[in-house]
Amino acid sequence: MTLFIAIYVSVLGLVLGSFFNVVALRVPVGKSIINPPSCCGHCGTRLRTVDLIPVISYLLSRGKCRYCGDSLSFLYPAGEILTGLLYLWIVLRFGVTPEGMIGLLLVSLTVIVSLSDLKYMRIPNKVLLFFAPLLLLGILLFPTQPRWEHVLGGLLGGGIILLFALRGGMGMGDVKLFAICGFVLGVPELILAFLIACFLGTVIGGGMMLIGRVSRKQPIPFGPWLMIGTLISFGYGSEIIQGYLSLIL
Repeated sequence: MTLFIAIYVSVLGLVLGSFFNVVALRVPVGKSIINPPSCCGHCGTRLRTVDLIPVISYLLSRGKCRYCGDSLSFLYPAGEILTGLLYLWIVLRFGVTPEGMIGLLLVSLTVIVSLSDLKYMRIPNKVLLFFAPLLLLGILLFPTQPRWEHVLGGLLGGGIILLFALRGGMGMGDVKLFAICGFVLGVPELILAFLIACFLGTVIGGGMMLIGRVSRKQPIPFGPWLMIGTLISFGYGSEIIQGYLSLIL
């Protein structure tokens, strides 16, 4: 049964990951996620079912459009694979539980926000407005901490990023995103998520500068790192914090 659930969830993640690609690449530029149907961005040819099989279609076509030969973005299979793997991780970690369902929502938000931020440097309000009520309701019904700690986490999460946004370091999309994450995590897991995000952003951003991929003054999307920090803290926050405290006390 566990193997069946794992396979089912992974395949579901791959399929939904394909849809999340559409949301992430269309919503930030004001396009409908329904019309027009999936088509090649270069030649405009409407894609057939055989072109829309998650990951497999990309591999079979060797990363190119079957109709015009134009290269396809690696973001498409990356989003699908990432969603499938993260869905599998959540179910293996939490099982089919309320906390697991909240985790799947967080993963879905992570994939959409990360792709959108990497592509356009934008975190769409429409995406946040869709996920926020679901996550807030889930936490209110099935809190992992006292409810006041979740509320404090939301206020603190938004407040921390707002300080950076007022100085021009981040956007308001990051503020709203981390406020939602803070409400889900509560305190002190929120602090851990922020520290992880800062560490990853600094190391990877600094590495990209060293190899010349980005310039010193070029803005770097921070949404993906906030979400990675949130997922790590959501999955292992209490263990990490307890392990750290045991080392210093």
